[in-house]
Amino acid sequence: MANITRRIGLSLGADICWPICYEELFRQLDLSIPHGKDKLSFEVERVFIEPFNLQQPCKYDVVIDRLTHWYHMSREWIKKSILMNDLYVFNNPWSLTSMEKHTSYCAMMRLGFPVPETWLIPPKEYVDSADLQSTLTRYAKLFDLGAIGDQIGYPMFMKPYDGGAWVGVTAIKDREALHKAYDISGTRVMHLQKGVKDHDAFVRCIGLGPQWRCVNYDPAAPLHDRYRMDTDFLPTSEQIKLQDMTMVINAFFGWDFNSCESLRSNGEWALIDFANACPDSQVTSLHFHFPWLIKANLRWSIFCAATKRKVSADLNWHKYFKIADSDRSFDEKLAEYVKIAHEHFDIENFEEFCAKHLSHLDEVADEFFGSDTVRDAINQKVKALYPEHEIDEFTELFWSRIQDWRRQGGE
Repeated sequence: MANITRRIGLSLGADICWPICYEELFRQLDLSIPHGKDKLSFEVERVFIEPFNLQQPCKYDVVIDRLTHWYHMSREWIKKSILMNDLYVFNNPWSLTSMEKHTSYCAMMRLGFPVPETWLIPPKEYVDSADLQSTLTRYAKLFDLGAIGDQIGYPMFMKPYDGGAWVGVTAIKDREALHKAYDISGTRVMHLQKGVKDHDAFVRCIGLGPQWRCVNYDPAAPLHDRYRMDTDFLPTSEQIKLQDMTMVINAFFGWDFNSCESLRSNGEWALIDFANACPDSQVTSLHFHFPWLIKANLRWSIFCAATKRKVSADLNWHKYFKIADSDRSFDEKLAEYVKIAHEHFDIENFEEFCAKHLSHLDEVADEFFGSDTVRDAINQKVKALYPEHEIDEFTELFWSRIQDWRRQGGE
């Protein structure tokens, strides 16, 4: 009998709290998993940024990536390691960097998903280049921004076609506000998206592998209160539908970790943002939901490492498009999309693996999230973000919310 070691790397940026909790809870699981006649053990370490030979081996089986959506050096190391060493990464770096919000809107519109009417408009200003003026003179058509706004209707939102973290997003209520927002938008290429009137729910569905969590979300609240703590705020049928749509989006693009924002109006859901390369993972935003994220991350990363999961080189979009082009209703199409997504995430094998090898995770996690290690991780993150006079207050706030999670059963 041989002992085979599977290695998981954490490719990190400003992350503080979740890696600490992931690493320590991983250690406490003390895994030794049968693998034929052999045994699998696991190691976790942080990935460092350094020069690399394109032909050098990669010692990791799985990397949880928090950098490649903006840091090129790590992106190129990860792409090399996928191509040459069969590394599995959260998320597919090619899809992640090429499928910005604009592309994700187009793809899901093609599949019939309920995305509000969206326009792309030329930038207000340009960075000068050698051929710019001749190109614009010959081919840039004058357009009436006010007329486009009237056609879309108010309220609407102007937001960067590739943006994130609410940067550059403007709520627009009339023509005057539209022109004002456009005039100060600079060189950014913008979307105009029809607003969802009179919505009574705003949900962010987090997907991590074949695991989902619907969170009641309040974007107008301070950061520490945006993720609400209620858990039974949706009918089961609506929760399943949001989870299914999130799963299909993630499978379509080859994403392991993503979140989908949806608004409900008159009983119908509209998807407004579902290309989130680096979803919230910090206790200072997730608090009550933070333990769920750590557990979901552990389950999926360990499963991927143990089974030597491969990055999908072919995302098989034609399968989805064949369904999309049929005359079925959206709900009928969604059911067929879900079958493809189930296969992509290998859900039956994942659930069997977790039941067999990670059944002790809930018990270990419950005790762990009451430990000094977690409280210290919270404190470190709070110190990095908050002024000194608020550190004790917010450390206690986030700690108490995690204890609420424990008291409610740790789901």
